[in-house]
Amino acid sequence: MLSNQFIMDILREWSFWDSPPSSGLTRQLVLPKKLHPDLALIIQGVRRCGKSTLLSQLPKHYNLSLAQCYYCNFEDPRLMNDLDHTLLSRIVTLVRKNVPADSSCYFFFDEIQNVKGWEKWLHTQFERPKHNYYTLTGSNSCLLSGEFATALTGRHITLELFPFSFAEYKMLFPKNSLEDYLMSGGFPRSLTFEHPYPLLQEYFSDIILRDVLKRVHARTPDAVKQVAKMTFESCGSELSYRKIAAVTGLTVDTVKSYLEACEDAYLLFACHYFAFSEKKQLSRQKKYYPIDTGMRHAITSTTGKDLGKSLELMVFLRLKQTYEKVFYWQELHKGEVDFVAVRGNTLTPYQVTWEGPQSRHEKSLQHFYEKFPHANEAVFITQDNADEFL
Repeated sequence: MLSNQFIMDILREWSFWDSPPSSGLTRQLVLPKKLHPDLALIIQGVRRCGKSTLLSQLPKHYNLSLAQCYYCNFEDPRLMNDLDHTLLSRIVTLVRKNVPADSSCYFFFDEIQNVKGWEKWLHTQFERPKHNYYTLTGSNSCLLSGEFATALTGRHITLELFPFSFAEYKMLFPKNSLEDYLMSGGFPRSLTFEHPYPLLQEYFSDIILRDVLKRVHARTPDAVKQVAKMTFESCGSELSYRKIAAVTGLTVDTVKSYLEACEDAYLLFACHYFAFSEKKQLSRQKKYYPIDTGMRHAITSTTGKDLGKSLELMVFLRLKQTYEKVFYWQELHKGEVDFVAVRGNTLTPYQVTWEGPQSRHEKSLQHFYEKFPHANEAVFITQDNADEFL
C-alpha cells in the first residue's frame, strides 16, 4: 500500500507548486466560463494530442492559484498497482487535511480511464459538494458508459480535443503552407522533429497497444494494426467489413469490434451515408477517416503526396468539431457530395477539391438538391480558400 507521504510526493511532482508550467499554444477549444464544484469538466481526445498541456494551462485561464491546484497523471508507473477509486479518495482526503474546510481545491486528474471505478467515485463526490473542483482527461470516447453515464447525467461537461488544426498550426509556423501542414499533421510533439513519421508510427502502435487492445479480445496487436492500416489507406472511400475480413482472415464481427475500439480510442472516425431514415443510413457502407493527416502519411504505403485526399481528411476533422453530425452522400449515376454537415434541422453540403470545382461536383450537387431542396448553399473547399474555412 502506498504511504501518505509517497502519494503527496507524487502530487508534488505532477503539480506546479514550485514553478509555473510553460504557457504553450492557446487551443481553439471553447472552455466553460468557469469551473463548478458540482460539475466535472471532462476532456477527451486521442493520446498525445495535448490534453496534459491543456490541463496545465487551466489555472491561468481561470485565474487560479497554483497552490490550490493538485495534479496527478494516472499513467505514472508508480501507481499501476493501486489504480482504483480508493486511491482517488486518499488523494482528496490527504489534500483536504492540510487546507481549511471552506477553501477551494482544484483536482486535475490525467488519463482517468486507468482508474477502476472512477465514475462511481465521482458520482459520490457530487452528492455533497465540498469546495472541490474536478477536471479530468481521458483517451477514450466511451469514458462515461453504462450505469455511471446515467448517474452522472447533468453533472459533467465533456469536451473533445484534437491534434492541432491548420489555424493552430499557422500560429506556430506562420510561414508554412497548407501542404506543409497536410504532410506533417497536427500532433504537437512531432512538429518539433525533422523527421516526424517514425514518432507518428510509434504513436499509432502505442494507441493500439494501450487504448484499443484493452477493448478487444486479441492476443497480439498485429491483426488490429492491419485492420486500422487498411482504413487509413482507404481514407474517404466506402469500406465494407466483409472486404476487410476477406483480406485479413478475420470474421466480420471481429473486424467490426476492432474498428469500434479504434473509434473509441480516437484513432479513426466513421462517416455514415446521409439519409433521414436511420435504416437507410445503416444499409450503406461507412467511410473512415484517420485522426490526423500526418499520421495517415506515416502509416500508409501510398506513394505521392495525395493532397486532395489529405485536404478532404482535414475538412472532415474540422467539420466533426464544428457540427453535430457529419455524413457523406453518394448515389449511383448521381455523383457524390463529400460531406453533409447537420446542425439541428439544417443541412449544409460540402465539396472538397484540391484544384477547384469541376463539372462533376456541380452535377452531384444538382442531384443532391433534387432530393434535399431545403439544404443550405453548398460550400466548396480548395487549396486556395482552406485557410479561410479552417
